[in-house]
Amino acid sequence: MLAPAIDRFSLVSLLRFFPVPLLQPILSLIGTQVARNEPDIFLRLGPHAQKTFVIDPSDLPFVLVLRPRPDAPKLSAFRRAETPRADACIAGTFLNLFRLVDGSLDGDALFFSRELRVSGDTEAVVALRNALDDIDGGLVQAVTGAFGPLSPVAAMTVSHFRSLGGRSSHER
Repeated sequence: MLAPAIDRFSLVSLLRFFPVPLLQPILSLIGTQVARNEPDIFLRLGPHAQKTFVIDPSDLPFVLVLRPRPDAPKLSAFRRAETPRADACIAGTFLNLFRLVDGSLDGDALFFSRELRVSGDTEAVVALRNALDDIDGGLVQAVTGAFGPLSPVAAMTVSHFRSLGGRSSHER
């Protein structure tokens, strides 16, 4: 379990130095398991399942690239200087993006307060948001379940992330 003394600033500092290649097996597992356990997500995305999305935690030195292709979904990390071309980009701080996916922050409020930035194909971003919102139990539960016997550790990590940053004026 993460020590309670790790606050949002030290967590971000730790993630800044985390080697991107070590992220890839974790991200591949997440992408594969979510696709296997939630196959309807591709139907909900419709034609946008062929798009490429950059998820940009602006306070970290890497971006995530989501290619939700039904035949070969992929979630990858890239250093900022190596960011591939994408159809759409969703950017915000790591904790805001995490809490958005967790469902504890309202995406519309974040967007209109400019704490969440969307560029490129906004229709694809809306389709992605709606598809993720429709996952039974939520995306975070689907992700933690992907870790099999390590799911309790993943759940404790998620719980810690949820506790970081205090309450927000944009919470649902």
